[in-house]
Amino acid sequence: MTKKESVARAIAARLREAGYTAYLAGGCVRDRLLGREPEDFDVATDAPANMVQLLFSKTVPVGIQFGVVLVVLDDVPVEVATFRADAPYLDGRHPSSVRFSSPEEDAQRRDFTINGMFLDPLTDAVIDYVGGEADLRAGIIRAIGDPAERLREDRLRMLRAVRFSARLGFQIEPRTIAAIQRAASSITDMAWERIGDEVVRILVDSESASARRGFELLDATGLLVPILPEVAALKGVEQSPDYHPEGDVFVHTLGLLAQLAHPPETLALGALLHDVAKPACARREGERITFYGHTELGAEMAIAVCQRLRRSRETWERVASLVCNHLRPLQAPEMRQSTLKRFLAMDGIEELLELARLDAMASNKDLTAYKFCREKLQELGAAAIKPAPLLRGRDLLELGFIPGPRFSEILAAVSDAQLDGVLTTREQAMAWVRERYR
Repeated sequence: MTKKESVARAIAARLREAGYTAYLAGGCVRDRLLGREPEDFDVATDAPANMVQLLFSKTVPVGIQFGVVLVVLDDVPVEVATFRADAPYLDGRHPSSVRFSSPEEDAQRRDFTINGMFLDPLTDAVIDYVGGEADLRAGIIRAIGDPAERLREDRLRMLRAVRFSARLGFQIEPRTIAAIQRAASSITDMAWERIGDEVVRILVDSESASARRGFELLDATGLLVPILPEVAALKGVEQSPDYHPEGDVFVHTLGLLAQLAHPPETLALGALLHDVAKPACARREGERITFYGHTELGAEMAIAVCQRLRRSRETWERVASLVCNHLRPLQAPEMRQSTLKRFLAMDGIEELLELARLDAMASNKDLTAYKFCREKLQELGAAAIKPAPLLRGRDLLELGFIPGPRFSEILAAVSDAQLDGVLTTREQAMAWVRERYR
């Protein structure tokens, strides 16, 4: 039993001792029944929020108007929510009011049947008012009650349905997927932060090709076009079959996503967007199809996409670098020694090489350049790839140079000579500069 589960059970036990009903609720019950380790544990109770605050010494009223309190016990936060029924949702996210109620009514307001179950922490008995156990066994994502109404309440549920379907390998039942298709164009009526977080979760929570399934579902449900029109535009963009026997750019991109296994966010977005500018750069030259400039334009487009999805500056800068440089490993075997070392020393080289590997495996499977870079990293070692500079600005002052643009020029030339193995000591570098830069 994890510490978080132990704390959640202790909170429920304390509520029981005070005379209240308390169950574990939602996703932790689903994951437990699936034999997965739950990420989070929530407690549902008939205790009012103010009583929860009285019973525990450290609480945070994260949504007290909705009966939601964060209880912190042994430095572990657990969300505790009072059973409730919701009035109509007027903003596509929050109910206009709530009425505190029973476990049965609380289950009916939740999103999908597999997330609407409770677990008695004393007996481990499952309390299921919505048919969640049957749908778990059948591998079905089904909205509770009227699917259209559930989606109107919170449009993010459309993306959550896709994520659960992809991650668990479940089918979205017909009425629910039809409701998503009808409502897909309204997804952008909600905050882009929430959309971005859900898209990234589809990518980074991936296992066994679930990211690919997720994006196939985004396409099938009509959600891809309003959220990521640049990715939808990859469909039907032909590529030269000698390099890309797998098919068009969309199929190729799905091939990268199929290989992701809990990647960092930046690598996942880099894989998704690495060829995002190919539709704009496509040209046919006889039998060949070219995409000159797609890496540079792609970097600009990747920044725009990441900013729309409200990713951090650090994230979009790294993603842009991955997209801009994703073909550079192919040039590595032809690089001069100093250029190769600078390339291998660049920030994010590990993610860039992994992107190159994914790219190759999703196309012609030629890993020659990738293996060359890997071998050179091991052969040269960190000290040779990124050595301490032989000269600094103070050394040029000692030689009588006046600070200015020429400083950078001279230091860059010394660095290249050092990386090429021409210069190995400070004394050699000083003499070299005296001879060449009078």
